[in-house]
Amino acid sequence: MAPIKGRGLFKHILIATDGSPLSKKAARAGVALARALGSKVTAYHALDEIQPLYLEGYTMAQAMLDDLDARAKALGEKRVAAIRKIAKAAGVRFNALVRKANTADEGIIDAAKRQRCDVIFMASHGRRGLSRLMMGSVTQKVLTHSKIPVVVYR
Repeated sequence: MAPIKGRGLFKHILIATDGSPLSKKAARAGVALARALGSKVTAYHALDEIQPLYLEGYTMAQAMLDDLDARAKALGEKRVAAIRKIAKAAGVRFNALVRKANTADEGIIDAAKRQRCDVIFMASHGRRGLSRLMMGSVTQKVLTHSKIPVVVYR
């Protein structure tokens, strides 16, 4: 993609990823936009807070919780590393962030604010009906609560 006139529109783009195939496509598009605008990118992956499981007086061992946390962090690091590779190939300045969040939408908005991003770039799976009701929409929540622009890739 050739550079766009009017550079500086968005100087810092937060690309949120959940590792899904659509999210990977969105990351490529977000990096291409950053390249065209001369922007830098921060890739973000939200780690869920792992809640202990209680069953009839038994609780999950702390070692198991720690192992689950470590595995989730490693997976998140792998997901942002994939975006790092795309950004490096495109010559785009890059930063990665993998953090725990109460909810993914809160984590995305908080990361964008803390990193001083001008825009959030993310995918939308476009779920409808019962699946949307059951799973909710992270993208919809970010659109609703973000004070900075959100670009949705579909």
